[in-house]
Amino acid sequence: MDLHNSTSLDTQRLRHMFLRHTLPYRHDKLKVRVRYSRGAEFSGTCYYGHAQILVNLGRHNRYPFTLATGIAKARSNRTHWWRPTYRLTVTDAYQLALFVYLHELYHYLVKAAKRSPRRKEAMSDRFATRVLVDYYGCRVCDTSGRRVARETWDFKDLAAFVAAAPRQKPAAKPRPASKQQPAPSPKPVSRPTPRDIPVTIHGLQHTFDFAATGP
Repeated sequence: MDLHNSTSLDTQRLRHMFLRHTLPYRHDKLKVRVRYSRGAEFSGTCYYGHAQILVNLGRHNRYPFTLATGIAKARSNRTHWWRPTYRLTVTDAYQLALFVYLHELYHYLVKAAKRSPRRKEAMSDRFATRVLVDYYGCRVCDTSGRRVARETWDFKDLAAFVAAAPRQKPAAKPRPASKQQPAPSPKPVSRPTPRDIPVTIHGLQHTFDFAATGP
């Protein structure tokens, strides 16, 4: 992942969060840009052709931050249909950035799986909300602030829908260490047979017995 962050958030922390929840999907060609928005509290964009995701955060947001989502089941009557608004509360800017990133990532995965990217906003919201609820303990409530049952918004197999998206190759298993052959035993050093060798030092002749004075 090629990540560039121009906000005051810690880049390595963002990278760890993004990568943790991108796996097992392939991300080596993905370019992610985290920056401050020009005025909106948050926004995101996915450019399929460039494999690029933009995450825009409001510079003056206050946290905890509550955002409206489209994760609820649609309802209908004889004349029309509608979707209730469920609200997700995030603790800090890192969680908001993660939500926007995951929302756009799911759009990217839908396209990578060769499915139509049209009308996938609710599924993308649901994909991001699952992570925020399961890993960070965020709350999902209705417009009155009452916590809603999970089955009212978590009801589709999102992973199966993008099953054809490329996945990261598993890391190669290390090869078992080869058995080392025992080192050959050193050959015995042959010693010279005892004999007298005359050596002259300062004009004096001495005789050394190598058999007696050798190692």
